Amino acid sequence: MNISIVSVGKLKEKYLKQGIQEYLKRLSAYAKVEIKEVADEKAPENMSEAEMQEVKRKEGVRILSHISQDTYVITLEINGKMLSSEQLAAKLDELATYGKSKIAFVIGGSLGISDEVQKRSDMAISFSKMTFPHQLMRLILLEQVYRGFKINRGEPYHK
Repeated sequence: MNISIVSVGKLKEKYLKQGIQEYLKRLSAYAKVEIKEVADEKAPENMSEAEMQEVKRKEGVRILSHISQDTYVITLEINGKMLSSEQLAAKLDELATYGKSKIAFVIGGSLGISDEVQKRSDMAISFSKMTFPHQLMRLILLEQVYRGFKINRGEPYHK
């Protein structure tokens, strides 16, 4: 299975980089996982709705440039479907079973994701009704994908 995490913005915090590297190392036993960073669009503090849409559109173009036609796209959205760890594991297992070997998880920028990316999405999931920094979401997502592989293989992992 080939998993891409397409994320807006550069990761700066050392502690997040270390955590992400740890989970990428752990996941290497189960899948090929890569992180694709796309530049976030510079935006003023107080934007109109039209300006916000334009920022999301530009970030969306960058996101979509990293997603091939044969990729199953899962977007992380505040209004997406909430899943348990077991349900995410089951979804990953189902995708593998039905030949969807390329999966892309998309983490948008601070304004969310564009309409174009939402249209390309095969599934929208939410980790919480709370808002998290998109850099932190990379680490949380990697941990949950790793947990999903452990669940699917019946291997022990702390609860």
